[in-house]
Amino acid sequence: MSDRSFEIIETKCNALSDNNRIAEKVRELTAKEHVYFINLMASPGAGKTTFLEKLIGELSGEFRIGVMEADADGDTDAVRIAKTGAFAIQVHTGGSCHMDAEMTLQALNRMPLHALDLVILENVGNLVCPAEFDVGQDLRLTLLSIPEGDDKPLKYPLMFTVTDLIGVTKTDVRPAFDFDGEAFVKNVRLVNPSAPVLFLSSKTGEGIAEMAAAVRERIRKKG
Repeated sequence: MSDRSFEIIETKCNALSDNNRIAEKVRELTAKEHVYFINLMASPGAGKTTFLEKLIGELSGEFRIGVMEADADGDTDAVRIAKTGAFAIQVHTGGSCHMDAEMTLQALNRMPLHALDLVILENVGNLVCPAEFDVGQDLRLTLLSIPEGDDKPLKYPLMFTVTDLIGVTKTDVRPAFDFDGEAFVKNVRLVNPSAPVLFLSSKTGEGIAEMAAAVRERIRKKG
């Protein structure tokens, strides 16, 4: 018998359990409204917003698009996205390094889901925390930029394990960096055997149409 006079509470497990329960509410909501929901994750500076501008340009003729821009503060990205014609909402996370399901549900309830087909969450720039939290998405899409290096799947394995689709951005600057594309894919395959890897440049347009096609296919499969 232990003489311990205190209780140990596993807060992370409890928090994740609560989060996953709310994530199911998000899925129920988006299913009810016939909305496809993408969780876009990447490091700060990987080119998430610029990529989104290009992706919206490819898809806006077919789908009504809404974007949730998650940041600790500011509204720069939401302003940029609004200029594409997509519905944009800025979410301030209060310093949190990620969006969780509760934050996501609150934001979705402020969006005109009845008038949207596709909602994209641009999560807080981080390769760690966002990977831990299910936000009720249909698709996890992860970006990594050429300057970040081809070893990141080994340094941040959870992000590349849970993701469904990967885009390597800023291929136009590849000559200036020691980035081995084959090594990157091999590193991804060590933790994720099936997620497609596409190489992209928002500047030159490389791979943007292919990424749009991959997203389009998934939206149509969900129906």
